[in-house]
Amino acid sequence: MDKRSINSHSRQIRHSPQCCRGRAATDPAVTVLGRASRIGVVQSNDPSPDLFDRDFAAVIFDMDGTLVDSTPAIVRTWTTWAIEHNITAEQLQGFHGVPSGDVIRSLLPADRADAAIARIDELEIADVADVIALPGAADALAALPPDRAAIATSANRSLALARLTAAGIEVPEVLVTVDDVTRGKPAPDPFLVAAERLGQDPADCLVVEDAPKGLAAAAAAGCARLAVVTTTPAEELEADAIVPDLGVVRFAAIAGEQGRIRIRHVFRDGS
Repeated sequence: MDKRSINSHSRQIRHSPQCCRGRAATDPAVTVLGRASRIGVVQSNDPSPDLFDRDFAAVIFDMDGTLVDSTPAIVRTWTTWAIEHNITAEQLQGFHGVPSGDVIRSLLPADRADAAIARIDELEIADVADVIALPGAADALAALPPDRAAIATSANRSLALARLTAAGIEVPEVLVTVDDVTRGKPAPDPFLVAAERLGQDPADCLVVEDAPKGLAAAAAAGCARLAVVTTTPAEELEADAIVPDLGVVRFAAIAGEQGRIRIRHVFRDGS
């Protein structure tokens, strides 16, 4: 494939499998449905109670695009994989938030899928040097009691551990990966399994996600949803509340409430 084709892959692939992420999908001061706060917190006009007036039993985080920025690595690895397997950028559209195995099985014949999955796993696990934590990610996890926080990701366990370690984010006790479920996002299974391992009702859990398919999975699981605008325009996100990133929210256990969690939105300086 010539250089122009390779560049085309690199430009377009960022919206493709699993978490092909952009560092700044939109300006933080986004507005959805005509409503925006002075700090860029955008809340949906869903009739459900205001997310910031509720408390929760636990918080379940997505990984790529929510806790870590793995965009450059994803662009490199999926571009390499696509060129090797003669897959166009157009074919990779629409898989944001979907496990890589499901992406590949939808694109290649069954007799080629296993080898192709092994190849993308090899590429991704080897390419984590510039994976970084997104704003507020480490603080959000650190603020929560260990038995009240989980990660549910479309990555496999080896890749999840590699990226979290590279980003300097402590791995919580409950880490649900695609290896732990029969169906990945947009099915609700990752969040249902995470809630079960935390010993909590999914309806009493808050999910933090950046991808439409991940938010759909959370809704199907019956969880409340906080969306971050790190990879997808706000107008494409359906959630109970939408914020630029975790840098403008704070999580805290409520004193005397048996570990229940409340969130609040803050200025960038933390006030």
